[in-house]
Amino acid sequence: MTELENTRLQVNSPGFDLERKLAQNTRTFVLGPYLNDRAAARAGAGRLSPRDQQARIAEAEGLARAIDLDVEGAIVAPLTQIRPATYLGPGKVDEIATRIKEEDIGLVVVDCALSPVQQRNLEKAFSAKVIDRTGLILEIFGRRARTREGALQVELAHLNYQKSRLVRSWTHLERQRGGFGFLGGPGETQIETDRRLIQERMQRIERDLEGVKKTRGLHRKQRQDVPYPVVALVGYTNAGKSTLFNRMTRADVLAKDMLFATLDPTLRAVKLPHGEKMMLSDTVGFISDLPTMLVSAFRATLEEVMEADVVLHVRDISHDDTEAQSEDVEKILSDLGIGPHDPRIVEVWNKLDLLPQDRAQALHNLAKRNGVLSFAVSAITGEGVDGLLEGIEARLSAGHVQMALTLPGSDGEGLSWLYTNTQILERHDRPDGDIELALKVAPTRLERFQRKFTDAREVEGAGPPENGN
Repeated sequence: MTELENTRLQVNSPGFDLERKLAQNTRTFVLGPYLNDRAAARAGAGRLSPRDQQARIAEAEGLARAIDLDVEGAIVAPLTQIRPATYLGPGKVDEIATRIKEEDIGLVVVDCALSPVQQRNLEKAFSAKVIDRTGLILEIFGRRARTREGALQVELAHLNYQKSRLVRSWTHLERQRGGFGFLGGPGETQIETDRRLIQERMQRIERDLEGVKKTRGLHRKQRQDVPYPVVALVGYTNAGKSTLFNRMTRADVLAKDMLFATLDPTLRAVKLPHGEKMMLSDTVGFISDLPTMLVSAFRATLEEVMEADVVLHVRDISHDDTEAQSEDVEKILSDLGIGPHDPRIVEVWNKLDLLPQDRAQALHNLAKRNGVLSFAVSAITGEGVDGLLEGIEARLSAGHVQMALTLPGSDGEGLSWLYTNTQILERHDRPDGDIELALKVAPTRLERFQRKFTDAREVEGAGPPENGN
């Protein structure tokens, strides 16, 4: 069995524990080779967002630490142009190579997309393993995938990435040390065999994914038949989506102060303030310069977002780069067909607990003026979450029909159905035992409701419940 036939490690396997220990003992250097603004404009590239270079290198450091690497240092290397052979200029390559040798660095994480030639040349110059931003994100995704679909999507993206790295002149380092996690390289004698194995494996994964997608489609159809509205959480990685998900659902999804703590989509039912239910979906965090192959690979994973009734854009409002992060999320949503002015989008300004009191209060006041377009919350303390749920309910109930109904107190089955399938606005228990109800019914349930409760009457001119933000 070749190295490529055994690339994917299971999260709870002894191999994964070994990989973590290896990472913790791998002295790592993070390098940010960023074009200056003038050079970026001259190249016609520009930056995806107005992100500060120090914020970018700090994020790259966080990505490296997310897979337990022992980060010894990080440095920004401003560029006036990109060199085809090494990305960096020769003087900067020599300077960094000296530091790597002095500090006994075994791995260099370069925060950009390197070509196979650039990666190989840097490895020769540094006498150390080199991985780029794409490879690092693939490694993180490989660590985080828990479901079969997630693992298949990661492996497909990785093999597609690795296929372009199969060349005949691998460095002595590759042949001696093998790979780190997913990112190993084959020996010279394995090139043709590995190409064939990669192609065959990719074809098998694509067939398996088709089966998984059909299963997901059946599950989605079952939910539509219920049907509960779907609310999806999206946002920049580490914005606090999973913590907010846990707060709203009282679930126990992995929520850590860590980039890409969540990868696989998670769905839970949530009861809204007036009794109706919704399905809340937690999704993978977005990030700037997300590799194109991962956007396409995780398109199926993001189906819940594309089909959601409401999309909650969770922002870390305490982060210095919150505006730039917001722009990156909006760009990826646009790639998925959800424009920045899509009426389904609601902004959630999270992490109020990390702000000074006056700043937090100012955000609360601004959110109130925005109505149901934005909410200021702290997922950690729960501040503002009740108002968010009421706002979601108001948004979902737009188009619902308000009805009035008097129900016999003995009709427990009917009352239970109403609490499960409608939005109870008011309830009054009369002395004679009957129950007077004011409620809202979704258009999809109206016909069934009217068949079950023929005495119900529509209330003219009734609007949605007020926003409790």
